[in-house]
Amino acid sequence: MTKNEIEKIYKLVKEYHEKYLKSHGVHLPNLKRDGSYTKDALVLVCLAKGYPETAIVTKAELTKFLKRYGGSIDVQQARHLAAQKGWYILSGKRGDADSGLKTGEYKLKTLEEPYPGFNAEKRTTDLTEDEWKNIKNRYGYRCACCGSKEGEKHLLWPNTITELQKGHMDPSKPLQKGNVIPQCSKCNQPDLNNWVYDKKGRVIKIANPNVVKNSSVQVQREIYEILKKKFESTEGE
Repeated sequence: MTKNEIEKIYKLVKEYHEKYLKSHGVHLPNLKRDGSYTKDALVLVCLAKGYPETAIVTKAELTKFLKRYGGSIDVQQARHLAAQKGWYILSGKRGDADSGLKTGEYKLKTLEEPYPGFNAEKRTTDLTEDEWKNIKNRYGYRCACCGSKEGEKHLLWPNTITELQKGHMDPSKPLQKGNVIPQCSKCNQPDLNNWVYDKKGRVIKIANPNVVKNSSVQVQREIYEILKKKFESTEGE
């Protein structure tokens, strides 16, 4: 893909965003920052090629494209454009229903609708910088889930310096005081929207029913029997 093609596809994405997605709070990344392409914009351009007849794009293809124009890709980058920023991007890893995609495959479904369940209000935060610092201080500037300390080598990825992010305790609620725990990017990004955490960073509930699909058949059967018994007992009430 040439630079002219990138500009042309981004212009198309921008036009659809203005017409269909902006009103839903979907975030459109800038094509360039300080003279360089932004990763989010490049991912959108790659996935939007040929729109509306978009193709399935693998992580390897995205990685190759981004290395050419914008450096390396975060393994979560395409999925985050859906869950965090509202773009209707299907992911095999996330287990989007009936997508037919395999792990490591992505597909832009449409530029006329936001990702199902996307709520721009959940992605905003009214925390002040002081409140965020106070939260991190209560946790000793450590990730509530893995214990890695901000600014130091990650406990599980020693080649990575820990960066703390505002993590939802319950992703169904806004990112605001009382619903925020500090999480490193390694813990926050892969599990985004999947779990409900307590204040100690422990998983206490399932937030995304699609995670059940990644469980063993035996676990799925047990969950089925539990729910079947529960809902059969409430029929007629």
